[in-house]
This record gives sequence, structure tokens and C-alpha cells, in this order.
Amino acid sequence: MKPIGIYYHPSFSRKSYMTIGNRLRDFPEALEHLLAKSNVRMFESPRAPVELILKVHHPDMIHMVARDQMCSTAYESAGGVVAAMEALAKGVIDRAFCFIGAGGHHSGFRQFWGACCFNDVVMALTQVREISSWRRFAIVDTDAHHGDGTRQLVQADAEVLHLCFCGSDYRSPDGTKVDVDVYSLAWRSDINARYVEEVRRHLPLISQFQPDLLVWYYGFDTHADDYGSLGLTEAAFFQICDLMLETSTEVGIPLQVVLGGGSLSYLAANTIPEIIRRLAEH
Repeated sequence: MKPIGIYYHPSFSRKSYMTIGNRLRDFPEALEHLLAKSNVRMFESPRAPVELILKVHHPDMIHMVARDQMCSTAYESAGGVVAAMEALAKGVIDRAFCFIGAGGHHSGFRQFWGACCFNDVVMALTQVREISSWRRFAIVDTDAHHGDGTRQLVQADAEVLHLCFCGSDYRSPDGTKVDVDVYSLAWRSDINARYVEEVRRHLPLISQFQPDLLVWYYGFDTHADDYGSLGLTEAAFFQICDLMLETSTEVGIPLQVVLGGGSLSYLAANTIPEIIRRLAEH
């Protein structure tokens, strides 16, 4: 079994403002049965260093984030994603699941919204490029909303494949920036099957791209009960997880899962442990 790292900070269960209530209130206790596995280990997410933040964001972002109460966990949230990707690049672990209290994919060079404060994944790949031979990254975003901040930051980077399942269809001239319209599928009786098939249909882009790492932004806000609802149920999330695992295995690269949007604690408790179990046992 492959070694799995879980990156978590206690503040995420107390100050997670990406929620209507406290979506992570059942954690880390909900992971106890998984942490008993010999190949699963939990690490406390460190604070992201300011020097790294300034390699990705304008200096004004430091002050803007400090003034926003929804960003109280921003440093630990980004820091855990960075630490996980470093561990993957060094071969310490083969797969990672990153909890967050503040998101990343709506954070651009000098602006942010939607409780996304610092761009966690772009900070992480920036750091990893400096400490390893990794250069190419594939990011698959199945959060309910377009990862506009990530897209802005990697738009000119031909060594980042950014595949986003959102509300429009787009493909950049070089084929490395792709949007897939899944909003048009919302609330159909077969939404699960149609959505999962769209993901399946586009994953060959990853094997063609041959990245060093696959990153999956997992947002459960697409669920029928949540704020970004497309009508999906938990079963779709597990099928997408299996597709990510199959793709990373096929290409022979590590997989990093980064938690995205979603507000309901019961969905967090019903889906996150099962996704981590699949990461540990697949």
C-alpha cells in the first residue's frame, strides 16, 4: 500500500469560514479508523512563509488577507498544501489529502474572493520547482465554481495543465488550459453519470501531458444539498476519486487531493474519510 499523508490543522475545525456552519466539526475524530492503518499518517499543516507568498502574490495581498476575517486560517491552509507537495516531490509519501480552512483557487495575483485567500496550489508548485526536478503539473478542479485565481496565475505557464469543470467551454491554443461546461448538466435525472463521464472523457489529456504530479481540487459544493449545487450525490465524488487514482497510477505519478468548497458537515464526514480510505487502499 502506498504511504498517504493527511495535512490538517486544528484551526480548520474551529475557524473554517468556507462554511455556513462548521463543516469540519467532526474532524480529526472522523479519521481515527484510518490513522490506525500503517500507511496513513497525519501531519499538522505549518504556516506558509511570507517569502513564498510574495513569489506568487502582490505584496498588497498580505495586508488584504490580514484585514479579512474569513482568512484567519489562510497561512496554515496554504502551508499544508505546500508541505504536502514538498513531501510528494521528495518521495516521503505517494499520495496526500490536504484539509483547508481557507481556500485557494479564487486567489489571483492581487485579488481574492469566496474565502480563498492565498493560492495554495500555485504557491506549492512554485516551491517544489525550486527544491526538486519537477516542472510539469496537472490540476483538475471539480469544485462548483471556476478556479479563476489559479487560471490567472498559470495562464502563461505551458507546463501547467489546468482542467476545470465549471460553467463554460474553453480550450487555450496550446491545449493546456481547458474548461468544461458541466452547469448545463445540472439537475438532470442522470447528472451523476453525465458529470462523471465528462471527467472520464477529458482525463486522457493528463496522460498526454505527462506531468510530474496530479492535483485534484475536491469540492463537495456541487452536491444536491450544498450551496453550489449541480444535483450531484456522494456516489459521484467517489467515482471521480477512483478516476483520479486510476489516472495517476496509469501515468505513474503521485496524487494530491486539496479540499475545496462545501459547507455541510454531514457531507464532509460522509465523503472525506471515504476518499482518504480509497487513497490508502487503491
